[in-house]
Amino acid sequence: MRGGGPAAPLRVLYSFPHTLGAPGIGTTALHQVRGLRAAGAEVSVICTAVDPSIERFDATRTLTVLGRRVPHRTFLSVAAAFRFHDRRAAARLAAGDFDVVHTWPLGALATLRAARSLTVLGSREAPNSHTAAAYAAAQEEADRVGISAGRGHSHRPDPRRLARELAEYAAAELILTPSDHVRQSFLAAGLPATALARHHYGFDPDRFHPRGRDDDAGRRFTAVFLGSAEPRKGLHYALTAWHASGAASTGTLVIAGNFVPGYRESLRPLLEHPSVQLRGFVDDTAALLRQADVLLLPSVEEGSALVTYEAQACGCVPLVSTAAGALATDGVEALLHPPRDVTVLADQIRRVSTDPALLAGLRDRAIAGASAKTWAAAGERMLEIFVAARSARLSRGTAAG
Repeated sequence: MRGGGPAAPLRVLYSFPHTLGAPGIGTTALHQVRGLRAAGAEVSVICTAVDPSIERFDATRTLTVLGRRVPHRTFLSVAAAFRFHDRRAAARLAAGDFDVVHTWPLGALATLRAARSLTVLGSREAPNSHTAAAYAAAQEEADRVGISAGRGHSHRPDPRRLARELAEYAAAELILTPSDHVRQSFLAAGLPATALARHHYGFDPDRFHPRGRDDDAGRRFTAVFLGSAEPRKGLHYALTAWHASGAASTGTLVIAGNFVPGYRESLRPLLEHPSVQLRGFVDDTAALLRQADVLLLPSVEEGSALVTYEAQACGCVPLVSTAAGALATDGVEALLHPPRDVTVLADQIRRVSTDPALLAGLRDRAIAGASAKTWAAAGERMLEIFVAARSARLSRGTAAG
């Protein structure tokens, strides 16, 4: 481990077994890297590739040859591609001089084990709940609506993947959990609280902001469901609550996202009401959020949905379940409800759709508090966790000596 005084920047190896900057978790990882650097850490990146939209980005690319991305499927299996990246990252860790290595699921085991042998702090991202709990929740919800998770779905039960992730949990010195819901799932699975640290995600303020909102009192009340339309996201609960609230008679519910097979058909009676608009995939999500009054996301299983951060920044009030992982306080800048509690959600929709003062207060506080929820703030929090964990380990070593 590198020496140096208290002011020496923390050196972090960031290992990401996918394309950095690609839509989805690739964007999350890119923002984490940038946030850590902005907070003062020295970050070296090892990833499979860097998205072409990211110019002049210094990174070790494990699945890129002559500037071209080698797909995971080129290997005997996707798991083999993850293991290849993992071995390369472990070798990079051993050859460098790092204080911390941060890893992502399925490409972390060898790297985390190497970290323990090198006395480097080994951290692992938990973008969803404990995988066993996530599988169970997703399966239960699919059963409730009478569909099954298709092949390749991220939450389709996979014993081999589960075994790999359980081994990664055991090898990690620290698991970063982005919400209390995720943290509780790990505690319920028997992991000690000392192995868990609560960080958070963020939003890009250049894209997500309230400028251009039209909150004229005469405008039609608008709610939006934004995300993958699948059972674990709870769209069926959002639709049931929407109709029970009475808002369907005067308002509009916009559903923006692609449906997994079979789900749309199971919801057909609820979707056919004239107040419900199906938009499909939407490119400019920021514009959509600025056009909406509230975000409905009654998830039963989630990590920490980025759309809940983005909605607040745009002045769109989250009406979301406690499983959605929103960085928000109930009654302050959002209204939260227990997963699957349609009665509470319907009452919340009714209240905000009929009480302009309540809605305006929630909206104003969401906008005012958004600056503490950017990706820059997330990077500062992540660095704080690493510094504190490393200091605690050094203190334990000194005491033992």
